[in-house]
Amino acid sequence: MARVVIDVMLKSEILDPQGRAVQGALGRLGLTGVVDVRQGKQFVIDVEGDVTGERLALMHTLAAELLSNPVIEDYRLVVEETR
Repeated sequence: MARVVIDVMLKSEILDPQGRAVQGALGRLGLTGVVDVRQGKQFVIDVEGDVTGERLALMHTLAAELLSNPVIEDYRLVVEETR
């Protein structure tokens, strides 16, 4: 069994209003020195078998075309082995 973790984040050049709101709240709650906060989303997909070759390529395609908006978001895909 394998776990595929896909993190999707707004590109650095895209304004992140939610991240800005959290950054302001952190300061009001006493956390100083926060330079930036970016929000994102995470997808955790557990699959049977290995994620290599064609299956890995399909996961990248799904991440790029279904789970993220390539115009404004980047994604990072990590495959973890589970037992």
